Amino acid sequence: MNTINVTIKDRLALITLNRGKSNPLNREMITELTDMLHNIANDDNIGGVIITGRESFFSAGLDLIELYGYNEEEAKSFWHLFLDFIAKITAFRKPMVAAINGHSPAGGCVIALACDARIMAEGKFIIGLNEVPVGIIVPESIFSLYSFWLGKGHATRSLLEGKLFSPEEALSIGLVDELVNPDSIMTAAERRIRKYMALEPNTWQQSKLNIRKELITATSADQSEALKIMLAQWWSPATRNILKMIIDNLQKK
Repeated sequence: MNTINVTIKDRLALITLNRGKSNPLNREMITELTDMLHNIANDDNIGGVIITGRESFFSAGLDLIELYGYNEEEAKSFWHLFLDFIAKITAFRKPMVAAINGHSPAGGCVIALACDARIMAEGKFIIGLNEVPVGIIVPESIFSLYSFWLGKGHATRSLLEGKLFSPEEALSIGLVDELVNPDSIMTAAERRIRKYMALEPNTWQQSKLNIRKELITATSADQSEALKIMLAQWWSPATRNILKMIIDNLQKK
């Protein structure tokens, strides 16, 4: 695997996003994550998963530089791949905890939202869904995931203004469950997930699926019509101009 590292210890799998400085999500990373979660789901020797990033980034979200260069068919297949991945991680039966070690906007936040708990490092980091200011229409399935934790009112206000939260703000609204010193994040994440893993597995997993029934239905529904609208905006001159400005700034850094 080129974009993630996986280690397994005492029935716990640790997935570390490992693609460049900011872990931008591209086709290869999402494919590798999807394949790895499938393998873990079917491995009786693994009882839970922690997913984390490196240094000061959990993930900066989708790799806009790569996506900007896609043709229409490539863009369509990528968005289907991404939304299918989010559906799979949302319906993942085993416990999964996000150890958010740094910045986690947009797609990085979406992955964390699909987990059962989010432990975030203290510091000058950001988390949230900022797609709207970037010119990307947020599918209903992603909004369902956001509002599952924040409530519809708060999720609506936050999403429509593209609000990004500090760790302290994220904790206060229920976007994350715990803040810890960066040096302690893996200890805290493991403590959290081992509580889940200590419970009778089938009871815990079926309860999770019951609680998430509507959410799983929303994220696994046919996304074709939503993607038509989304991709029409993706190719609009207004969005292309916004993306070009963002990419130009990223490439200067």
